[in-house]
Amino acid sequence: MSYNVPSVDQSDRRVPINLRQSGPTPVEMLIDTRVRKSPYWELSMEHGCWRASIYNRMYHPRGYVSREDGGMTTEYQSLVNDVTLWNVAVERQIQVKGPDAEAFVNYVITRDATKIPVMRARYVILCNEEGGILNDPVLLRVAEDEFWFSLSDTDLMLWLQGVNVGRRFDVAIAEIDVAPVQIQGPKSVDLLEDLIGSVAREIPSYGLHATQIGGRDVIISQTGFTGEKGYEVYLIDATRFAEDLWQVIVAAGERHRLRVVAPAHHRRIAAGILSWGQDMDFETLPFQVNLGYQVPRKKEADYIGKARLDEVRAQLEAGEEPYRTQLVGLAVGGRPIDDYAPDFWLISEQQDGEAVGYVTSPWFSPELETNIALAHVPLQLSAIGTEMWVHLPEQYAETPGEPVRATVVEVPFRPSVNPNQRELLKTRGLDSAV
Repeated sequence: MSYNVPSVDQSDRRVPINLRQSGPTPVEMLIDTRVRKSPYWELSMEHGCWRASIYNRMYHPRGYVSREDGGMTTEYQSLVNDVTLWNVAVERQIQVKGPDAEAFVNYVITRDATKIPVMRARYVILCNEEGGILNDPVLLRVAEDEFWFSLSDTDLMLWLQGVNVGRRFDVAIAEIDVAPVQIQGPKSVDLLEDLIGSVAREIPSYGLHATQIGGRDVIISQTGFTGEKGYEVYLIDATRFAEDLWQVIVAAGERHRLRVVAPAHHRRIAAGILSWGQDMDFETLPFQVNLGYQVPRKKEADYIGKARLDEVRAQLEAGEEPYRTQLVGLAVGGRPIDDYAPDFWLISEQQDGEAVGYVTSPWFSPELETNIALAHVPLQLSAIGTEMWVHLPEQYAETPGEPVRATVVEVPFRPSVNPNQRELLKTRGLDSAV
């Protein structure tokens, strides 16, 4: 038998990324009590959810429109033309509350927590002592002494509680019964205005607003996973009131052609928004994935990972290569990639050469009329305009068994309606890795 062991050099990692090309390998997902159902789970089923993934030890809806009716492409059209509702309760909320809340948060994130005003949010990262990214949540400051970490896909609560065992900050750290939904798309502000009044149009990017929807307490942020205009609605006491919030939003959304959809990874890729577990993990440094702006030069307070991150930045400034791969954007040939990739597809420098990198997040962009992808490639191949070859599975290859051409391009791939912080900094020349 032949062994499916790709040759990409990952000697700088303790646990290499699994690059075996196994394909879809269809299996039935077992639904049991070991994995949590969110308060919105049954509501997602009522709206036609037909597949799911696991995220933060919770079942996560990942498809509503059937493949026969256009699948994710149809869901995408609703996002970019109208308005969509997403069940994202998997973004579990970890509350840090107490007299030392600001000091504690400042110790565990790389950015300066003291500069976050009350009722504002920020995209942040938390690193381990080796500089590896543990989580990249949206951080909400809901009070002077209270922060919520809206998590990406790692169980950060255990880390935060463990850190405080030795440090003894005067804070309480626990998950709270708050579950968000996202309202995303160009008509999202119109829908939100119908729900809470004209104040909806005054919520700034990464601003927070406390109010009620359907008589239930919520906090709304102008954030999202798309680059489109959009909001997240954090329902308090979600276990009790999920139906109340959901049904009010759906009813108000009818006049705006609202559709319940899964997270639009094709749009977040175009915006250059990263997905933890795909584009980065515990062994990835911020500089590797274009998050150097998250590592401030002027933050005087100590934080976890600071010494290592300062060391890596100094190495980069000296022209050294402290890591092997860099995350880049690729324009990729082949047939339209219209679904989630089951593998990290391999990249070679030559058409018939050995694999040197791998695709993390691919999809077809209707606006750009080409496949786009985020990918890890060797540093020497990361310059804009560099050409290489991607080994797509047979259904997407131009010629079965042959790789397709790919070119390194700028990220984001297209301007965002609601640009994230890196996009804003890029326009001011402040997004450099060093």
